[in-house]
Amino acid sequence: MPRKVPAKTTARIVRVPGYCGGDPTIEGTRVPVHNVVIQWQEYKDFDRVLEAFPHLDIPAIQTALSYYEKHRDEIDRLIQEAEEDAYRSD
Repeated sequence: MPRKVPAKTTARIVRVPGYCGGDPTIEGTRVPVHNVVIQWQEYKDFDRVLEAFPHLDIPAIQTALSYYEKHRDEIDRLIQEAEEDAYRSD
């Protein structure tokens, strides 16, 4: 059964120097926005994203996706860097 999607969210995106490399993260977590976006691009499904990040909720995911829409170039760059780092470590 699909989850209900709340209309409002209280989650915020923050940047803290020295915390997750200063990348935009969901406040109160160590989850960078780009990691949520990667999962969303792969599955396009809230339940699948929640499986990857069970301590998040749908409003937090929505906030991350909204941030991505407003900062697409930056987040796409961070995704590219993460992919390059993963490739180098293989």
